[in-house]
Amino acid sequence: MTVRRPADGAAVATYRPVDERGVREAVAVAAEAAPAWAALHPRARGELMTELARLMERDAPVLARLDSEDGGKPITDCITGDVPGAIESIRWFAEAADKVSGSVAPTDDSALGITTRHPMGAVAALVPWNYPLAMAAWKIGPALASGNCLLLKPAEATPRSVQHLAALAAEAGLPTGVLTVLPGHGAVTGRALAEDPLVRAISFTGAQATGRQILAGAGASNFKRVSLEMGGKSPQILMRDALSFGEELFEEMAVAAFLNSGQNCTAGSRIYVDASIFDEVVGRLVAVAEKLVLGDPAEARTQMGPLINHAALERAESAVSDAVTQGAELLTGGSAVQVLPGGHYLPATVVSNVPRDCALSREETFAPVVTVSPFRDEDEAIALANDTEYGLAASVWSRDIDSALRVARRVEAGVVSINCYGEGDITTPFGGWKQSGFGGAEKSLAGFDQWTLPKVTWLRTRSGGV
Repeated sequence: MTVRRPADGAAVATYRPVDERGVREAVAVAAEAAPAWAALHPRARGELMTELARLMERDAPVLARLDSEDGGKPITDCITGDVPGAIESIRWFAEAADKVSGSVAPTDDSALGITTRHPMGAVAALVPWNYPLAMAAWKIGPALASGNCLLLKPAEATPRSVQHLAALAAEAGLPTGVLTVLPGHGAVTGRALAEDPLVRAISFTGAQATGRQILAGAGASNFKRVSLEMGGKSPQILMRDALSFGEELFEEMAVAAFLNSGQNCTAGSRIYVDASIFDEVVGRLVAVAEKLVLGDPAEARTQMGPLINHAALERAESAVSDAVTQGAELLTGGSAVQVLPGGHYLPATVVSNVPRDCALSREETFAPVVTVSPFRDEDEAIALANDTEYGLAASVWSRDIDSALRVARRVEAGVVSINCYGEGDITTPFGGWKQSGFGGAEKSLAGFDQWTLPKVTWLRTRSGGV
């Protein structure tokens, strides 16, 4: 398989995809290594993971370059965001390795009920191309810290940073089989992991169609535990007083909508604005969008890079064109531009008056495209925000905290930010509602839940007649 730079289409690497036989062999090695890894004292596992984080810090420039080249993300974003975030994830879970605690049930003195949590053995994770290193770290951290051996499949287009991470894990001293990276086709490598009976759990971040296939594979094999994060169509809700935030509002809105060229599962791609301020918000948003620097991801000045491939560019252009055909108004962007020959560039795009049943309103575009619509009151804002099959993230802007909290409570989303754009930090869970999420959360101590099994030990005491 060939890895190509989205910036110009140039080939930067080739690799041999892992086939079904390779998956079976790797799973067998992981399953054999699992008992010894689980038997290590949690602090010992944490020390090895801390060393991995140190080596990642040492090689941070390399990891940033690989993510930027393979995914087309601006190098500045990789240096300041993705790589430090990945290092923090590994380090945080290393420190939390001995924090996976159980509980004692509130029984009377006739019995003692103890609940403990245990690793599952060989487990698997499939990570997306838009945040290859960061998403890998979100899964590696809790899986390894809780005593599992992880088989990790990177996306076809962006394997190199995760492959480098695996080399660093070996350098750090992690035993063979504890972390194995298996690059390859989703339909072959990913499917084999989903269907392998020795794999006890699988975590996936990516498209809904693939998530459904993984569920089917798990059901057809050993009913392994499945955790899915499958994107979003996140609303940004601007209440009547939102303009009081000044330029901060528009800077945050632009980040929410256009970070990583909109290739972000939490992208704030639907903007709902109180009708009394709608015209001013739209005018200022368009001005901000048109100032964003679209360029070579390798240049520090670049704020937006290319889309991942030509198919993604065509889908985005088609979605905008179809919306305009149905009566929407294109305010800026919408058509490909040439930045570098062979690149897949779409400028920041703003569309208004989009019909609610239009694909641009309802389907994840995964491109730097936002729709802007007015609302008359809070109830209408909530109805518009919740009119989607997704429920991953949302944001609310208002200085009236009572109003903001009331809206946040009513929005159907796993993460709601108020007066900012954010997903919390490593200490807060991340997961979606409705068709955005299934089976568990990432990050925080909640991240351990999908990688461990509860066990109840029930002891009848002598005072209970034994």
